[in-house]
Amino acid sequence: MAPGSATYHTMEEEKNGDVSPITLCSMRRSVSLLLIYIPLYFAYVAGAALIFMVTEGAIEDAYRKRLVEKREAFLSENYCVSDEALEEFIEELASASRRGVSAARNASGDRNWSFGQSFFFSSTIVTTIGYGHVHPLSEGGKVFCIAFALMGIPMTFILLTALVDQIVRPIIWCLRRLEILLRQRQKPLNIQMIHFALISSVFFVLFLIIPAAIFSSIEKDWTFLDGFYYCFISLTTIGLGDYIPGDSLDQPLRPLYKIAIAAYLLLGLASVLTVVRLYNDIPELNLGYYLRPHADFPGPEQTRLVPNVADSGLQR
Repeated sequence: MAPGSATYHTMEEEKNGDVSPITLCSMRRSVSLLLIYIPLYFAYVAGAALIFMVTEGAIEDAYRKRLVEKREAFLSENYCVSDEALEEFIEELASASRRGVSAARNASGDRNWSFGQSFFFSSTIVTTIGYGHVHPLSEGGKVFCIAFALMGIPMTFILLTALVDQIVRPIIWCLRRLEILLRQRQKPLNIQMIHFALISSVFFVLFLIIPAAIFSSIEKDWTFLDGFYYCFISLTTIGLGDYIPGDSLDQPLRPLYKIAIAAYLLLGLASVLTVVRLYNDIPELNLGYYLRPHADFPGPEQTRLVPNVADSGLQR
């Protein structure tokens, strides 16, 4: 069996004693680690929930207080408007906003379903980012969205896999060259860690720092932090939808801008998957490996991304 390959055994095999003690020990160890990891995971999420509750709750309360004051001031200045009529109007605005129609835009603004906007929306569906700020309104549109996603998401995964395979080729070549240069002074693990840090830094600059600076310069209301936040939330497919580029009324070349953003998201996702693949190829970093049931755990030198230099065809 190759190092690191998963081995599963039936309960009948364990009962009959056909499984070695080492394998049973490894399986029990993975179960024990998983039972420890699960409460730690939920504790981490709960801790974040408490932080959000404290930090964001205060801001929400301030907005609620301001909204009540604005409402009371409006009613006092416009005594001909009843509280019931104002409430009905606010509910209508909220309903339109939930459907992607903003009352803050004038009638001459670009439609949500122009080609550029529709292309951007389609790309967020198949990449599973799903901002949620615009969504189908018609019954037919909802049915088509489901059918489109069923075909489009696997097609996107295939495309991303192919892109990652092409991106990894020069990255592996660089890793082999780095191993040749440093093999006399550094251990294989250290070389791989240096390589991972370099590649991650390059992708960090290319797909987070530079795009964030571009977005902050194009979007008039965005700071650099807003641009960085948007890039991170999008490329991790969280897609909160609180920041959407190209939604201002006076955005020049808006359809082309939206299509360019869709292309950036696709390349950015490919870069994220590349970094994840490099991360998973380092056993010392891939802690999830120890939560899976298998026969043996690799040592630091058992599972290496870099092949032996003599076998790589790069030996001087």
